[in-house]
Amino acid sequence: MPGDTAFGLPQSLLVLGGTSEIALATTRRLIARRTRTVWLAGRPSPALEQAAESLRALGADTRTVAFDALDPESHEAVLGKVFAEGDIDMVLLAFGILGDQAHDERDPVRAVQVARTNYAGAVSAGLVAGRALQTQGHGSLVVLSSVAGERARRADFIYGSSKAGLDTFAQGLGDALHGTGVHVMVVRPGYVRGEGLLSTTPEAVATAIELGLRRRSEVVWVPGALRVVMAALRHLPRALFRRLPV
Repeated sequence: MPGDTAFGLPQSLLVLGGTSEIALATTRRLIARRTRTVWLAGRPSPALEQAAESLRALGADTRTVAFDALDPESHEAVLGKVFAEGDIDMVLLAFGILGDQAHDERDPVRAVQVARTNYAGAVSAGLVAGRALQTQGHGSLVVLSSVAGERARRADFIYGSSKAGLDTFAQGLGDALHGTGVHVMVVRPGYVRGEGLLSTTPEAVATAIELGLRRRSEVVWVPGALRVVMAALRHLPRALFRRLPV
């Protein structure tokens, strides 16, 4: 049955940001469960082709498609081609760049590129994907946000502000699509490969995404304890927050 998903897990998956560590860890996990068709969308590169080959080795019918977050004018045509090939059960919006905070503060053009990629590009791709899912009448849109978007930190406020915008957009899109058969899930991971309380790994995020899909969650924190931690940090006076090693 087209669009049928057992326990919320997809048979077909479109990844926007096909070389993302989190996206690939998630895709491998979903292939092990149920996924059989995968589209990896990203800028053409050896890394994208290698990622596709690694997924084919796991038994998934994997194809690549050229996609550029910074070229929103092309998004409808690019994603339209994918959806024209058949129903897509899940779109994973996983592209983004961290940037270099110290350098980007001195180079506004580079700072704007972070914002355009992480926020403006995601707005375009998210709207196009959401409309395509709504047209077919089912599917999940999973959006990778970040704990960095919860409160501005001196160390990465340019990146964090772009993720804050993305997070708010994705929540609003979820409300707009509520009742249409489309499920939008926002994922807020800690710092991947980092250290300390706010850190996580691609594999941990993949596990949390699977559980969130099964539960049809709207927001997923990774690790789950971050929900409580960030609730406290969000309301901490700025003078105290500045002194914290976060």
